[in-house]
Amino acid sequence: MRELTITTERHTQLLDITTQVREAARGSRGAAILVYVPHTTAGLTINEHADPMVARDFEMALDRIAPTGWGWRHIEEGEENAPSHIRASLMGPQVLIPLTDDGELALGTWQGVFFCELDGPRTRSVYVTVLQ
Repeated sequence: MRELTITTERHTQLLDITTQVREAARGSRGAAILVYVPHTTAGLTINEHADPMVARDFEMALDRIAPTGWGWRHIEEGEENAPSHIRASLMGPQVLIPLTDDGELALGTWQGVFFCELDGPRTRSVYVTVLQ
């Protein structure tokens, strides 16, 4: 397993981590890689990374789907992050990416791997594991 360290700058932020994941997988031999976040207020997704506005649209959509001002019941004093937990479950904690015969990520032309920060800014971990 390889661990990536991700530092975010905003409360809700999608970061394209395709290059870091590709580097973590480089030289690996296996069927696929599992990319996983060990956090309850962060997630991962695969989507278009050619236009950075797609990530910004995701950020706005997540804020609307699970808004901060709703009557949330999970309230930790000083860390009112209930919507972050909901957003994280919507995004999911992992993605699975097949590897080509030469160990490259088998992503589509426009696809990229995004880390989804939903309770930042923070420093986070992302685990990359090769599956045989």
